[in-house]
Amino acid sequence: MGKNKMKTRKAASKRLKVTGSGKLMHRQTGQGHLLSKKSRHRKRRLSHDEEVSAGDAKHVADLLPYE
Repeated sequence: MGKNKMKTRKAASKRLKVTGSGKLMHRQTGQGHLLSKKSRHRKRRLSHDEEVSAGDAKHVADLLPYE
């Protein structure tokens, strides 16, 4: 039999992506609902992906072993 392989956490792989340089990016919160009360500027600012913080990146890297 072959060696054991680590499983990718599918919840994490759907929410995070790895850039070409290896940074982890995630979608910002606040864009799901109740958008009518938020300003255009605020919604536009929230629409861009954000880098995962350094403290969280170490933990998140374990959830995505092959990314």
